[in-house]
Amino acid sequence: MNKVTVIGSGNWGSVAAKLIASNTLKCSSFDDEVRMWVFAEKLPGGEMLAEVINNTNENVKYLPRVKLGKNVVADTDIESAVKGANMLVFVTPHQFIEGICKKLVGKIRTDAEAISLIKGMEVKKEGPCMISNVISKTLGINCSVLMGANIANEIAMEKFSEATVGYHQNKKAAERWVRLFSTPYFVVTAVQDVEGVELCGTLKNVVATAAGFVDGLAMGNNTKAAIMRIGLKEMMAFSKLLFPSVKDNTFFESCGVADLITTCMGGRNRKVSEAYAKNGGKRSFDELEAELLNGQKLQGVLTAKEVHEVLSDRGWVEKFPLFSAVHEICSGRLPPSAIVKINDNKNRSS
Repeated sequence: MNKVTVIGSGNWGSVAAKLIASNTLKCSSFDDEVRMWVFAEKLPGGEMLAEVINNTNENVKYLPRVKLGKNVVADTDIESAVKGANMLVFVTPHQFIEGICKKLVGKIRTDAEAISLIKGMEVKKEGPCMISNVISKTLGINCSVLMGANIANEIAMEKFSEATVGYHQNKKAAERWVRLFSTPYFVVTAVQDVEGVELCGTLKNVVATAAGFVDGLAMGNNTKAAIMRIGLKEMMAFSKLLFPSVKDNTFFESCGVADLITTCMGGRNRKVSEAYAKNGGKRSFDELEAELLNGQKLQGVLTAKEVHEVLSDRGWVEKFPLFSAVHEICSGRLPPSAIVKINDNKNRSS
């Protein structure tokens, strides 16, 4: 019998737990109980968040007024949370994943499989490293990914959505992940392209940051559409330069163009960068994140920095004018209005 643990309990992690919990009760191949690792934090009233989740069946901080399922059990001890689980769902801010994985070395089942819902990457001296690869290498287990046009609060309200599982070789494992997540309102498909699926989920946050600058400066829908087109083109080019195996068709799955559209229209990266542009770049992203995101983490700014490190190291900066402009704006070296002064024409034939 398959036993599932969700590692992470923010907005998206809580929604993932809700989806999973509904399916473990219905499918005899899954253990009913779903453990969810919750960082030990106190609420303003002094209660521990994990205790409140277990008492109310609700993540009152990150997903208020949504019942997770009575078979979801919050656990602040990560070793206890993963004990006995052979299906590990990672959904934390990407900057924390390496530390979390190091704590789990030697503490998980040898036959465990992982899936990453994390959008981001790490940049090291030897080059960029995808989060699924960090998980796989650190823990010595296979890691698939799940990405898509998934604004968490809409899925929590059971509005129709889609997602894409990216897998390496093990199709049976991919089919098991599809069964675990799929519901009538959350339709999941699988493609054999981990790097393509994961890079879509990572890079669209950089484009959404650019879209937020456009919104903050009230530049209009035509401008935003142009930014999204250039952004999709750079997403495809960057992905294929890093991993030639990436498939063009992946960008037309939910993880690709659909996720790009929804994130540029309504995601947290767009929201915060809109505020940044409205304030003329005079308020920091850290300050705006704290004010607007209720403890959630911004990914686009950090990802833009990490992408820029790759571009600089490999001499690719001029090939990616949008990605480069986003980083320069986020770093305060250019004003938000510079987002429409990029020159894409020289790259049209590439």
